[in-house]
Amino acid sequence: MWPGRDTPLGFGLRLCYGPHFAAQHDAPDAGDHIEMGIPLKQQAQVAAYVLKQKMAGRKRFPLVLMLEPLFRCNLACAGCGKIDYPDEILNRRLSIEECLGAAQECGAPVVAIAGGEPLLHKEMPTIVQGLLDQGRIVILCTNALLLEKKIDAYQPHERFIWDIHLDGDKAQHDWAVSQEGVYEKAVAALKLARDKGFRTAINCTLFNNADADRTAKFFDDVTAMGVDNIMLSPGYAYERAPDQQHFLNRQNTKELFRNVFRQNDGKGGKTKWRMGNSPLFLDFLAGNQSYGCTPWGNPTRNIFGWQRPCYLLGEGYAKSFQELMDTTDWDKYGVGNYEKCADCMVHSGFEATAALDAFAKPWKAVAAQLRGPRTEGPMAPEIDLSKQRPAEYVFSAHVQKAMSEMTHEPKRGAKHGGSGDSKPQVAAE
Repeated sequence: MWPGRDTPLGFGLRLCYGPHFAAQHDAPDAGDHIEMGIPLKQQAQVAAYVLKQKMAGRKRFPLVLMLEPLFRCNLACAGCGKIDYPDEILNRRLSIEECLGAAQECGAPVVAIAGGEPLLHKEMPTIVQGLLDQGRIVILCTNALLLEKKIDAYQPHERFIWDIHLDGDKAQHDWAVSQEGVYEKAVAALKLARDKGFRTAINCTLFNNADADRTAKFFDDVTAMGVDNIMLSPGYAYERAPDQQHFLNRQNTKELFRNVFRQNDGKGGKTKWRMGNSPLFLDFLAGNQSYGCTPWGNPTRNIFGWQRPCYLLGEGYAKSFQELMDTTDWDKYGVGNYEKCADCMVHSGFEATAALDAFAKPWKAVAAQLRGPRTEGPMAPEIDLSKQRPAEYVFSAHVQKAMSEMTHEPKRGAKHGGSGDSKPQVAAE
């Protein structure tokens, strides 16, 4: 998968800004576009959670659980670094109990279900309902190829949102997913979900061939379709992605996003697009904030365990969430600390930073909300890269270890989501 497709953190983290944002938009004038479509109850839910963590004196706590129940996908995007595994691993999936247990163990108020393609998991409707029953906000990421077939297994809910992968207009998106015709299917599925009463978002990842004018026109188009949120991010240069030529460096990222944001002016001075990202994260993309990443803000649980250090880098795995938090050397990672992080500005690492900045300095977030991302003037200083440690390449060793452990693991009983035989759990439509 392309990284922006399966990291919809902006929707959850934007909620931390509190109810003062909703007050502006709960009752728009007829015919006006509202700038965001996040219910006040959800904003209050996440804000209360953050306040509780702060009052408890916790230095690190999760905001969004990135749940990857499987790596199998029905697309093979050239920029994806998530599906390059042997079939024995691609055929594995987390059980219902493992998914619900991960959410309880982690405690984050928002769960973003990614992959792989989650709709290939035959028990996904039960997982979604179980997470909703826990009181969580659930964001289900999908390329939408199976959505028409699967949608009747789900029910609209105020805390459930379909997050559909769309990386631009037809030509751009079909290029991004390496297959013709996907854009039209995704748009049709988006409209179907809207017609059935579901909340919807798109997740758009931009690369170095993105054109600012075309991207702005695309945002106009999806806004006209009635999408509730546009979630936006630059791509991350996965080391295992077949296409390594189209990822943005930090300077190009900032210039591209400034050029896009300049075109977000609607009538009466209102912005046109309903952005799901937080105002300060968007300001960061435009080069106006010097943020480090917050990898523990979005812990990742997949078939290997709890992934270190973040959603984008898999450089080790913990057996429990507490082990992940207690034993990961967080200072080894991030821009300025590690070569693999040097060009990263992806929302899975930086939305949490923006959210916590806003919680600490709400006036700063309000200013960013009112004026939008600044698109002119000097950019914020860059983080020094001169002392970063060199990249380590550990993917093959992790795959070999996982294959070895799978060979020796005991049979899975029915209570663990298995059938009692020795075959691995298989993701199936």
